[in-house]
Amino acid sequence: MSQLQNCWGVYQDGATHVLDAVSEMESLAAGTVPDPANEFDRNVPRICGVCGDKATGFHFNAMTCEGCKGFFRRSMKRKAMFTCPFNSDCKITKDNRRHCQACRLKRCVNIGMMKEFILTDEEVQRKREMITKRKEEEALKESMKPKLSEEQQRVIDVLLQAHRKTYDPTYSDFTQFRPPVRDNSSKRITRSSSVLTHCSSSDDSSDPLSCSSESVEHRMFSNMALNEDSDESPPMDINFSPFSMLPHLADLVSYSIQKVIGFAKMIPGFRDLTAEDQIALLKSSAIEIIMLRSNQSFSLEDMAWSCGGNEFKYQINDVTKAGHSLELLEPLVKFQIGLKKLDLHEEEHVLLMGICILSPDRPGLQDNSLVESLQDRLSEVLQTYILCKHPPPGNRLLYAKMIQKLADLRSLNEEHSKQYRCLSFKPEHSMQLTPLVLEVFGNEIS
Repeated sequence: MSQLQNCWGVYQDGATHVLDAVSEMESLAAGTVPDPANEFDRNVPRICGVCGDKATGFHFNAMTCEGCKGFFRRSMKRKAMFTCPFNSDCKITKDNRRHCQACRLKRCVNIGMMKEFILTDEEVQRKREMITKRKEEEALKESMKPKLSEEQQRVIDVLLQAHRKTYDPTYSDFTQFRPPVRDNSSKRITRSSSVLTHCSSSDDSSDPLSCSSESVEHRMFSNMALNEDSDESPPMDINFSPFSMLPHLADLVSYSIQKVIGFAKMIPGFRDLTAEDQIALLKSSAIEIIMLRSNQSFSLEDMAWSCGGNEFKYQINDVTKAGHSLELLEPLVKFQIGLKKLDLHEEEHVLLMGICILSPDRPGLQDNSLVESLQDRLSEVLQTYILCKHPPPGNRLLYAKMIQKLADLRSLNEEHSKQYRCLSFKPEHSMQLTPLVLEVFGNEIS
């Protein structure tokens, strides 16, 4: 008789895999609850309280394996009555758990498994329907979310590549500028010491900013790559000038203009514009893009632009020594703080620069409609990217805040122009500027 009972037990447990799906449905309901004991350490091994096998979670109010979970569910549903063929005190293990159903069921009850947690067939069916409905709703919601098209992703990839080619986060080129002078000590400097006064070596041939550019672009920016011999000037003693940082920052700005030009030439559609419109856009937006780019080096901790070591860490006081006043610098710092707090993704940053350059209301433009269409395309990409990729709460009104930053840049641009005109009006100041700066921002001394 005992042999017959054991065989019947083996047969019942052998059919466990057929009922696993139903059992799993039940575990999703009240039958499976979080494990409070191991909530803080997920690396602690979980052991079945019935047989010692690896547990999969709390089932019917106790920590058990899948096998014992299924055994308890089947036993309770069938109201099975088991008899121990031995002394009703069998030790249940993973290997012998099928030998004595009576002691196994007794062990289930002893560790706290409760039949009240078992779902009826109708409840299981309702649970299945709820899960299926939830999955369908999630799939529908996912299908309705805006997605970046392949073309939009391509535009982003092009702009990212353009920015990374024209922005060096190590600022290694800064050592080639005329050195920063933060006091009134005598420094003898030459304009030929700047990287802006000569073409780079032959490895520049593959760079978008190379001196060997196409003839049209060469005519557009005749001073973008300057010949060392033609631009060299005698050493200058800057003791006479209170603007001791002007030579260094002039080189920095001139270098940045070159990088802005290189970035702009890689914006999709920019080369479709006429040479005159390209020049108009670059001249009017250059300082705004420089301000945007500089946000990457701006620190909220000390309100300074850190471009390497302490020698190239720029405070407000440094910029005043280049001829600019607080009428420009105070709103500039406020702009940098606001932009930094938006915590833009790199993708959003490059799209904003592209939108800024392609502004159809710049003075001197001929084909405003084409520029507007190019800007609209980038604006659409930016809005879609924010919806798809920028998580809340940072994405709330983010596009509107970014567009407001463009309006702030216009005001900064106007103030910069005023202060630049006053600065460049004096020959002793304008002669320390580079030809590219004079060409882009204008030369008040003719």
